[in-house]
Amino acid sequence: MSKVLEVKDLSVAYGKVEAVSKLSLSVEAGSIVTVIGPNGAGKTTTLSAIMGLLPSSGEVAFDGSIEQVPEVERMVVRGMNLVPEKRELFGSMTIEDNLLLGAFQRHRMGHRDERQTMEEVYALFPRLKERRHQQAGTMSGGERQMLAVGRALMAKPKLLMLDEPSLGLAPLIVREIFRIIAELRQRGVSILLVEQNARAALQVADYAYVLENGAISMQGEAEALRNDPRVIESYLGLASKHQAMLST
Repeated sequence: MSKVLEVKDLSVAYGKVEAVSKLSLSVEAGSIVTVIGPNGAGKTTTLSAIMGLLPSSGEVAFDGSIEQVPEVERMVVRGMNLVPEKRELFGSMTIEDNLLLGAFQRHRMGHRDERQTMEEVYALFPRLKERRHQQAGTMSGGERQMLAVGRALMAKPKLLMLDEPSLGLAPLIVREIFRIIAELRQRGVSILLVEQNARAALQVADYAYVLENGAISMQGEAEALRNDPRVIESYLGLASKHQAMLST
């Protein structure tokens, strides 16, 4: 399989503090790769640097082309999209208008398929279609997450990066979000998933990295890490019974 993303020796510093140090990871086309780890490990920083939202050193190769200094506008045009942890929707705009904004760059490039793409998003998220004229700011947390993912899909990304998609959501909604993530892979979307719910992430992913203190401490097939005693003790043990409930 070809690699849609290959990151080598990525480093990010906040002043004199190095938040991410010499990090290397890759995402095979059509696969789900997850990055798990504790709070403050550098997971969100990593996604932001890959997307070009933060200055970094190292090398980001996306879709066969190296970006020495990733720039967010260029990465979006080339087919990378990030759904941030805070979702960052336009609350006073309708669901439908938020979705249309996701297709803005494609429209600017001459593509006129946003209505067809929107129907595909509505097929994934029927609740969004039911409430398409509702203001985004009046939606529940789960609905906002669905809209944030749907808006990213409007850009027809080659790589979708998700930052903590289950954060703050009720168990039923978490299960639905992860079901949709798995379905997106079936549709050929490559996904890089940052997630604190390690159990759910390892169940849906093909490959996984464990990030601790800004560096990769473990990596391997997701199934192997799910059964690794070190991962079980740190992320899947007694403290994660709640995660077990969310992931089934």
